[in-house]
Amino acid sequence: MNHLVVYTKEEILNETRIRENETKIGENVQVLPSKGNTLLEKLKHSTARYIVLGIPEDIGVRANSGRGGAYSAWKPALFSLLNVQSNAFGDGSNILVLGHIAFDDLMLAADSINFRTKKGLDKARKLVQQVDERVIPVIRDIIQSGKEAIIIGGGHNNSYPNIRGAAEGLHKAGKVKKAAINCINSDAHSDFREMEGRHSGNGFRYAFEEGYLKNYSIVGLHESYNAGNVLDAMTSQKKRISLSFFEDIFIRENITFKEAVQRAIDNVKNEYCGIEIDMDTIQNIPASARTSSGLSTIEARKYVTWAAQNLKACYFHIAEAAPVLSHIKTDNKSGKLIGYLIADYIKARNSASSKLQ
Repeated sequence: MNHLVVYTKEEILNETRIRENETKIGENVQVLPSKGNTLLEKLKHSTARYIVLGIPEDIGVRANSGRGGAYSAWKPALFSLLNVQSNAFGDGSNILVLGHIAFDDLMLAADSINFRTKKGLDKARKLVQQVDERVIPVIRDIIQSGKEAIIIGGGHNNSYPNIRGAAEGLHKAGKVKKAAINCINSDAHSDFREMEGRHSGNGFRYAFEEGYLKNYSIVGLHESYNAGNVLDAMTSQKKRISLSFFEDIFIRENITFKEAVQRAIDNVKNEYCGIEIDMDTIQNIPASARTSSGLSTIEARKYVTWAAQNLKACYFHIAEAAPVLSHIKTDNKSGKLIGYLIADYIKARNSASSKLQ
């Protein structure tokens, strides 16, 4: 846990814009208690249900020959979350802002790599393994402590340590016999590429092949941006993998968006489940693979709400937002949208029936 940067209440309040006669979420959120010797012990002493964690890195994206920038989502997202109004719809008292995992040394090493060469990509993919090694134990402790993780930032390579960490945490807590969970993802890409070394395009594949991911559902895949061999690998696992395509939903209208999400939910609803969303699934949001044709912000919020209401969620991950790639440098649409998605997730989880807890 040497790379976990834990935030203090003073640091949280410094990011909270306090106004007279108003209360912001940042004024009410919890920070890690001092009681306890380990992260796991400290988390158990908190009364919070949701643990917010930042993953400011983009090595996995670049190791997948993509555009960097996913490291930049954490700070504006946290700022937006802390400055949400505390009111009857949510006061923030059940949220603990843990902090972020530091990757400065790995990011510096990545900056010296030539990503256009196979040798460079091989080096980068070894760095991604080190990212995994830092993320897994933190997620594992959060889940083992009985909390739900809300994970912001980084490339979608972090789906693997999220899934593995959650599965191992549930197993250690005695909630599952085998360290395995289900996962639902809204994404233009499957991130189910071959196991050619770790990167943002194969996190789910590694988790699936290693047994940490049992059933996998994807909502809104883009037909033009998923390799044939990858689609073949997924369609050969029809009992465990559920796919829906953006074109079937919005272009040909063979299925409604709500029906597609429900089909995805049905495939993963019987086990503990991670909820993932890649910001490149949303139209015109600065992201590692920004799309001009995608879900609306309203549809993205509905996806998160429906999944959180109807699944035994153990974590929620918002991946690949890259505010630094915005052509308007003062544009904070990514951070504010992430704030909405987190609020939607928490409201939906709070209202979910007790049988799903």
